[in-house]
Amino acid sequence: MKKKIIKYKIKPTKKQLKIIKAYWKRLRNLEDDFYDKLRILEYELEKKTGIKDIEFFKSDGEYVGVGNGSRTMKLIQELEK
Repeated sequence: MKKKIIKYKIKPTKKQLKIIKAYWKRLRNLEDDFYDKLRILEYELEKKTGIKDIEFFKSDGEYVGVGNGSRTMKLIQELEK
């Protein structure tokens, strides 16, 4: 079977690539800041609850509950009362 060659309509210029790379770096910095704050939040949660390695659990790109890394606690979902 012959391999289909994809021809892209948009080809960014060098100037556009430079801008894209700068924004990519900004995204990474935002992610780093977010995960730093998340680690602090989970640390505070661990200290307040006394539950070792408690964390916010993520699935398919969304936070769905709170559990612990050693999986010795049932996952508590956000909508659970």
